[in-house]
Amino acid sequence: MGNGNVLVEVTRGTITESQHRGNIAVVNSKGELEYSVGDPQLVSYWRSSAKPIQVIPVVDSGAMKEYGITKRELALFCSSHSGEDIHTQGVFSVLDKLGFTEQELDCGSHPPLNKEAAAKLKDSNKKETNVHCNCSGKHSGMLVLCKKRGYDIKNDDYTSLNHPLQQELLEISAKFCKYPKEDIVIGIDGCGVPVYGMPIFNWALAYSYLADPKENELIEENVIQTITDAMIENPDMVGGTDRFCTDLMKAGNGNLVAKAGAEGVYCVGIKDQKRGIAVKMEDGMPRGRQAAVVETLRQLGALSEVQLKELKEYHMKENKNHRDDIVGLIKPIFKLKSDSL
Repeated sequence: MGNGNVLVEVTRGTITESQHRGNIAVVNSKGELEYSVGDPQLVSYWRSSAKPIQVIPVVDSGAMKEYGITKRELALFCSSHSGEDIHTQGVFSVLDKLGFTEQELDCGSHPPLNKEAAAKLKDSNKKETNVHCNCSGKHSGMLVLCKKRGYDIKNDDYTSLNHPLQQELLEISAKFCKYPKEDIVIGIDGCGVPVYGMPIFNWALAYSYLADPKENELIEENVIQTITDAMIENPDMVGGTDRFCTDLMKAGNGNLVAKAGAEGVYCVGIKDQKRGIAVKMEDGMPRGRQAAVVETLRQLGALSEVQLKELKEYHMKENKNHRDDIVGLIKPIFKLKSDSL
């Protein structure tokens, strides 16, 4: 983790008080590295930014049609949601279509990420359940595939790397990212399922295919397009109120497909440029990550001045004290390096 450049700085008065280091890769759908900052071959865990790729078999298998899964529910499968009513109701809807209950979800639980939803739950004297977990959408999507394939979830833990579900998802992820399966470093994610470690170059490559589906000759174009469309058309299901993924895709006006991952991970596909972006912050914090993502898009010409204004709070944020005085800025300071020949 020592190769990252300073991407974002936090000022107070005339002094730079904090810095956020990280690495960026910008890859086109031909598989060419066009721009980078730091180390574009850095190997790290892809975390939740891998979710849109993990739902490929759900679409490709015909499970959506068989079980009546909607595009909003497909977007939920790609989400790290806030636990608002639209999200929990969506998970219950999918479980009901499968003939399953909440007991089948094995993602763990935590209070809703959305403060209002968390307060509402607390005021009702109810405890959080697995449905409130930000990964319950992904897990409900995994259960859809288990049902379709006939995979055992009663006597075999579907979160285990050895389960046929996880082997299928590992295979499709390696295939889509064009990275050898045997070289993927396996860890355990926050919700208990395997997580994939590979170069951030390959994350960016994957998102370039979300932006330009026809260039990945290994997966049907309409399958990839269905996933991209579901996320772009339903950004509220991917994140939630005041969440960066949701706000970025809304501001993108149909041109950006985006997904965050824990520990400073972020990926974006830019449709009209046929590019994918991968960002990994060394400190794992969202403050620097979000500024770095918006600045990368700005330097690539993917955001207009109007769109940048919509995303100002994520890009060039005022550093305020408890009295609401502006005491400094949180601002990106890097310049993308061209890697084109």
